[in-house]
Amino acid sequence: MTPFRVLAAVAALIAATCSAFAADVVFPPGAHVGMKPLVGLVRAKTFIGFETEDQGVKVLVADLPADAYGEVVSAFKANPAGSGGIKPESLETPAGLGYYTIESGRDGATNVRRYSMILPGPTFSGYVAVQVPENAAKIYTDDAVRQMFATAVVRNEVPVDEQLGMMPFKITQLSDFKNVRMLAPGAALMIADGDEKSGLETKPFMILGVIGSTAASPDDRGRFAQQIATTIPGIRDGHITMSEPIRIDGQPGYETRIDATSGKDNTPVTVVQWLRFGSNSSMRIIASTPRTDWEKAFPRFRAVRDGIEPRG
Repeated sequence: MTPFRVLAAVAALIAATCSAFAADVVFPPGAHVGMKPLVGLVRAKTFIGFETEDQGVKVLVADLPADAYGEVVSAFKANPAGSGGIKPESLETPAGLGYYTIESGRDGATNVRRYSMILPGPTFSGYVAVQVPENAAKIYTDDAVRQMFATAVVRNEVPVDEQLGMMPFKITQLSDFKNVRMLAPGAALMIADGDEKSGLETKPFMILGVIGSTAASPDDRGRFAQQIATTIPGIRDGHITMSEPIRIDGQPGYETRIDATSGKDNTPVTVVQWLRFGSNSSMRIIASTPRTDWEKAFPRFRAVRDGIEPRG
């Protein structure tokens, strides 16, 4: 073989190798799980994950409770053959040993192939779900999805700026809260002193978000605020101690305070809910603290509230 042909062969080999491994690991904004997405997959517009431009193929990335992975492992060991004709498979990934399933189903009138994988994480279980319609199955094959699963990695923390950037408003003041976690992509965020291990209710925390409803009229704001306050999760034996209209950043709002108990140890807590009313939606801020810490926590809560700005 001539030197030119040798160089040409080497160049072709390098090009083929690069094309096969060109994709770097990509973490969807807000996700703990990342992977090398298959060709044609881009960041999803309405959920955390990836999708094709026509939104036909979807790859959803999410967190599950930490013990979910162990439950899957135990079920796999107890019944390796699976059930209902669905046999789980194990797969080595950079994140650890993953378990995945493949099944056929329907999405409306469309035949689809569904894939689900669970991964171990430090304080969570990583989860990836893929749906491939029949007309894309020749490109996104079982083997191709399996290869994508095999590239999955986890990161312990999602950068704070990345999470804050997903919200529909700017949060300019975190008031020394160290833990930040997205609860719903672009809709709800939690900032806290504690975490799930230590127990959130034993320390101050806040949930910031937007809800797709508002008071029907100015006269209805009080009723609306008190009614929605009854839906605050995680509290028991609550009773409203104050509920009154206020102005938040020049807009009409409502402040409602509740004394209640929370957590497995029945911690006495004081909760404040702020609503800032819009034309079709409302900003909702829920802040909770052990009752003994209220005097110190409330100025921090208010500083976060007053530091929220429109995203221009």
